[in-house]
This record gives sequence, C-alpha cells and structure tokens, in this order.
Amino acid sequence: MAGGMSLLHDLAAAAGLQPRWQDAGGRAQTVADEALQAILSALGLPADSDAAIRASLATARAVRAEPPSFVSADIGAPVSVGEGDGPAVLTLEDGSSRAVTIVDGQLPGITELGYHTLKFDGRDIRLAIAPPRCVAIADVDAGGRLWGPAVQIPALRDRRGTEFGDFGTLADTVRAFATCGADAVAISPTHALFPADATRFSPYAPSSRQFLNVMLADPSVIAGDAPADAGSPPALIDWAGAIPDHLVALRRLFDTLPDTVRDEVEAFGTRGGSDLRFHAAFDALHAHFLAQSGARGWQDWPAAYQDPHGAAVAAFMTEQRDTCDFYVFLQWLADAGLERAQHTARDGGMAVGLVADLAVGMDPGGSHAWRRRGDLLNGLSIGAPPDPLGPDGQAWGITGFDPRALVANGFAPFIATIRAGLAHAGGLRIDHAFGLRRLWVVPDGASAADGAYLDMPFADMMRIIALESHRARAIIIGEDLGTVPDGFRAAMDARAMLGMRVLWFERDGDGDFIPPESWSVDAVAMSGTHDLATIAGWWQGRDIAWNWALGRTSEAADEAADHAVRAADRSRLWTALGAPGPQPEPSNTAPVVDAALAHVARTPCGLAIFPLEDFVGLVEQPNLPGTTDEHPNWRRRMPDTTDALLARPEIAAHLALIATARAS
Repeated sequence: MAGGMSLLHDLAAAAGLQPRWQDAGGRAQTVADEALQAILSALGLPADSDAAIRASLATARAVRAEPPSFVSADIGAPVSVGEGDGPAVLTLEDGSSRAVTIVDGQLPGITELGYHTLKFDGRDIRLAIAPPRCVAIADVDAGGRLWGPAVQIPALRDRRGTEFGDFGTLADTVRAFATCGADAVAISPTHALFPADATRFSPYAPSSRQFLNVMLADPSVIAGDAPADAGSPPALIDWAGAIPDHLVALRRLFDTLPDTVRDEVEAFGTRGGSDLRFHAAFDALHAHFLAQSGARGWQDWPAAYQDPHGAAVAAFMTEQRDTCDFYVFLQWLADAGLERAQHTARDGGMAVGLVADLAVGMDPGGSHAWRRRGDLLNGLSIGAPPDPLGPDGQAWGITGFDPRALVANGFAPFIATIRAGLAHAGGLRIDHAFGLRRLWVVPDGASAADGAYLDMPFADMMRIIALESHRARAIIIGEDLGTVPDGFRAAMDARAMLGMRVLWFERDGDGDFIPPESWSVDAVAMSGTHDLATIAGWWQGRDIAWNWALGRTSEAADEAADHAVRAADRSRLWTALGAPGPQPEPSNTAPVVDAALAHVARTPCGLAIFPLEDFVGLVEQPNLPGTTDEHPNWRRRMPDTTDALLARPEIAAHLALIATARAS
C-alpha cells in the first residue's frame, strides 16, 4: 500500500483507535499494520488496500460529521448541539416544554437534571444533563468513615445447608454485619449467566448485565426456610451437580405457585417488557439447543433461531410459553431476593448497603449479543495489552459496547445497564473502570498482543454515571488498578468516583508500604480483592506456590528467588504495620491479619472494604486470574455460617478493632 501507513493511521484515528500507545513501563509502542487492519475490518471499515482505506476513511469521517443525536452536559453549563442558530423546543423529562434559542450551536445552560429532548432544525437531540459529581460518602453518611465486608455470595453459608449461597444467604450475612456496625457489603457481579450450563459460573462472563443470575434466586421468598440438610456441604461447590439440582427444585416451585404469586410474576413480566420476554426466551432456547446439540451460544443454533425477530423464535415463544414463563419467574424470584437483601441492609441501619459490581463485558454468545448484537463489538474480544503481570497480554473472550453504537442509540443500553446494577444497591463498583476511557480490543482468534486501544465516549459515560448515581442515591467506585491512562484519576476525582487503594499496591518509590495516613481520602481502602492473595495467603506465600505449581509467568528466576523477594516484602510490611513484637514466621498468620486489618482501617478513606476471607483469616483466595480449571475459582465456601463466624472470638475482635479504628 503506497503511502498506506499514513492513510491507515488516519483511518485508525477516525475510527477511535490508537495506533501508538504507552506500555506499563512508559515505553512507546506502535500497533502493527496487520493488527490495525484486522481490528478495522471487525469494526466494519475494510483496510486491506489503499482503495479500501480511502473508502473506509470517507465513511468514518462522514459518520463523525453527522449532527449529534445525543449530547451530555453538566447542569447549568452551555450545551453544544453542533452548528446552527435559531429557535428550538426543549422538552424536559417530566413532559413540560419551553421555547429556547440556539446561538452558534449552543443552548444556554439547563438547570433541570435528567434526560430531555431538544427539537432543533428538524431533528430530535437527546440531552443528558448531569450533576457535577456522583453521590459521595458524605452525602449518604455525614458521620465519617464507613466500613464493611466484600463477600462472594455462593461462598456464604446459612442454616439451610444449601449447596451454595443465594440471595437469602446474602440477606442473613447483611443482617449479621449490620448488627456489628458495618455500613456496606460489597458483592461480586450478580449478572445473568447461562442457567442450563453448569460449567459457566464465573460472574465476570455474563450473558447479560441487565438481568440477574437466577441460580442465586432464593426459594424461601415463597416457600419459607426449608429444613437444614443433614451434614455440612463440602468446602468446594460442585457446580456441575448443584446447578441442575437447583434448577429442578425451582421448576418444581414454579409448577406449584399460588395464584397470588403468579399474578405478581405476570405483573413483573409486564413491567419488564420485551427485553425481559426475549431474555427469558433466550434462556429457554439456550437450554433447548444445549441439550439437543451442545450449542454453547446463539451462534451455534440453527440459522432460523439466530434472528430474535424471526418466525422460528416467535413460534418457539408461543409453543414453549410455559418454559419461557418459567424463566420470567426466575428473574422475578431473583429480583425479589436481591431487593430483600438491600432492604435488610437499610433496615439494619447501613448507610450504603449492598455495593453491586458491574462486569466489564459480556459473553458474545449470550442474551444481550443475541437480542441486540448491534450494541456490541462483534469479532473483537476485550482484554489487556502485554505488561509485567501478563507479558503475552490478555484476551478475556468477552465483548463490550461499540462506542459508535452507543452514540447512535443515545446510550440507551449503557443507561439500562447502570440502572440494573443500581436497582437494589446503595453503591456500584465498575470493574476495569479504565474501559470507560478506552478498551484494549483483540480480533477473535488473534494473539492478545495484536490488539489496540479503542477510545470510548468517556465524558458522556461519566456524566450518565453521575446522573444515575444521583437518581439511585448511590456511591460509585471505579476499579482503577493497573496501567492508568493519563488524566484518568483526575477525571474520577472531579466526578467523585471513588478509586480503589489496595494494601499490596500502596507503596512508595522504594517499594516500602506507605503509612495509613498517606492513603488517598477520595478512594476506597481495601485489604485485598477476590483476584489477589488474602492477607494470610500472602504472608504464607500461598500465591507464589500456586503460580509455580501451575507454571505461570513470574519475574523471578525460580521459585526460591520468588520466595526471597516475598521474605523481604514481609519485613517491609511488618515494619509498616507497626505491630508490637517480633516479626511472625510465615506460618504464623494471625498477628499479621490483625495488624493489616487495623492498618487499612486507620486510613482516612471514606469507605474501607475487607474481603470476608481476611476477616476469617483464610489462606486461599476466591479466584486466581488467568486460570479456569487449574484452580477452584468461584468454588470455595466459607467454613461456617456468617453468624457463627462473626461470633468466633478472634473474628469478633477483628470487627471491634475495625469499628473502633473507623470511628476514631
């Protein structure tokens, strides 16, 4: 391609791709032309010749030149709606209208928050007028520094002896922690998975983020508490057996529903509209074709069923109405259980209650991709570029919103996703929040290193998040761990989106752990996350043992060298913790857990979150990133019910220590 590199880079820029980027070490990197061509092709912009590039460039530029159909702005600030002058009509979200005048493409500041419509020059422009900041900790509790646990719902136990925890178990856990003075309970994503496929239990690869994981539905919402099973469930969840058994029990419950409950479910289905009906139809179709042919996603179904609006799907929804209604019922039951858990939190005096978790993307074979594939990046996987923690890069096998589609459809699916996350929560953690600014996209089947950053409509998305935060009176947390884009944390601070400060990463330039008082105020303090070693596991070096046993990448020459680095880090941590007495041996984790919890509790951060594994002093972590079957991810259970755990003297001491430190 003569002059192709310049043209190709021009096309990449017009498409929102970054041909050049800076890696975690600050080194400049250039995306290979072949990788750019593959990504552009997936974006519908062929780039395999000069002629194709020129045609695609004209297309991309024409799209960018189109007058906006969606505009966001801060409350009271001028609103730029493109070019032109003249009269317009502004219709507010409440239905009231008023005449306005556009001057030099600008509308005077609007003082009403919400989603409004501007009729101007023969077109409708949707406006999102946002508050300057998200709801802050001080807005929900003026008293000071809050705290709470982070829990994996399936890991929880209650007196029913279920094979995995559900929303009822969560409500019990919330009640127990509220009694101890906690103000928040952080949970992993509760997004819809694939009910018929017991192999897909990772909460971070959902079928849809707008609906719930029905396997967490709590039958006791209808049936009351069942008698406890004999014996105690094993330490690891057997998803392959537990999910089918649970589905059979839920079907039995559905078949015997009282008429009053059926009426509630029907009303719920009516409120959910076509989105809910089609999601239920997807679950029914997925179960049907999985059983028939082993099809894992809609792409493997017969062609006639790949079109959600086709005759075959319509006939299925009619002929299999009872099955589709069953999946609507499961969504109702899950929604009722999660709502009850949040009500339990608020009734118990929690200022925040549940902090939900928004996964960064969705399975391309799932419900959202089937029903609204135009919303999503097709032929591309979200991931991460090569960095010291992953020299080969990462392709997660999930997809996300296409930025061009978001703009074209007025961000409707993004708004719906945020609302779904906040429906029964007082806070929302946004996983991989850097994805609001840019996504590392990799062509399907390519190496993760052959990806590039794709720009996202960051300002619009941040304003929508701030607006939805105020509507729900909920705090927003952005997971900002890793390679931070320039200016990202400043933008988070400006919008009062709380960052995450995790014990293991809070170090100075020499690698020493910084004192609690030096931690950022505008962030959530954490002793760990589900992807990291627990305090006890880190002190023992359990994470190192796992890495070497599985042959994972390490910067150390061998396992002995890795343990030597950890030995030095233990001394650094013990010094920073300032605990009395000599440094404990690696096998003696209890004093370290005590001191580390106190260390994080003393930070000035408005909210401190502690994984339940750290409260209990467990060695193993819930998830080991980059593994599937090699490590029992998302399968570990707590050693006892939450009530019983919190009554243990050593754990009660942890709670008292944290409550005192946060109140001082």
